[in-house]
Amino acid sequence: MDLGLQIAASGMVAEQAHQSQLANDLANASTPGYKPDETPQQSFGEVLLGSEGRPVGSVVQGVALGKTFTNLNPSGLQETGEPLDFGIAGSGFFAVQSAQGVRYTRDGQFTTSATGQLTDANGNPVLGQGGAPIQVPAGGHVPASALGVFELSGAAKQGENLFTGTSTGKATGTVRQGALESSAVDAAKVMVEMISSLRSFQSGQQAIQAIGQTLQAASTQVGTLGG
Repeated sequence: MDLGLQIAASGMVAEQAHQSQLANDLANASTPGYKPDETPQQSFGEVLLGSEGRPVGSVVQGVALGKTFTNLNPSGLQETGEPLDFGIAGSGFFAVQSAQGVRYTRDGQFTTSATGQLTDANGNPVLGQGGAPIQVPAGGHVPASALGVFELSGAAKQGENLFTGTSTGKATGTVRQGALESSAVDAAKVMVEMISSLRSFQSGQQAIQAIGQTLQAASTQVGTLGG
């Protein structure tokens, strides 16, 4: 493959991945406790160019994608006044019992099930520090101390704002009732990044079109030589 095509194509692939993450971030700009993913971009390295055995210079071979990671830094809390809204100030996760096993979340927008248990938006029972479901009293008030706050190792997204991982004990974060952690997405900043990413993608398209026209012209001229 032509080196120029390879460089332009690698940049377009990287920007496609970037745009997909940005679109997902925008969709969750108002999701409590949402944590965005990030995929670093880096150079593939350089290749030395030469002419008639003499070095001319070097050129970067394109863009490589690094390992995707989730930014788990805590966000600020917003007061809601709702008795079943809970936010964690500091580190830690709430635990819920899903059909696939125990999962963890920073989204503390809970409700009461038909059986009187505290559940998340998906109907998964919320767990206390000892791992047991939490019953909601008749008055509908659950003390913040009833909720477990777990330190998590190897946290990995599983969808629906849930994480898997290994609990390593009680976290240092504290639970605040009547508040929710804000989404970690800055919508205005993401929009600016999306525009910049789109322009980079379009630049790759234009580069490929230009290279294609050059190659076509070269092949046409070669075909007419000696005619």
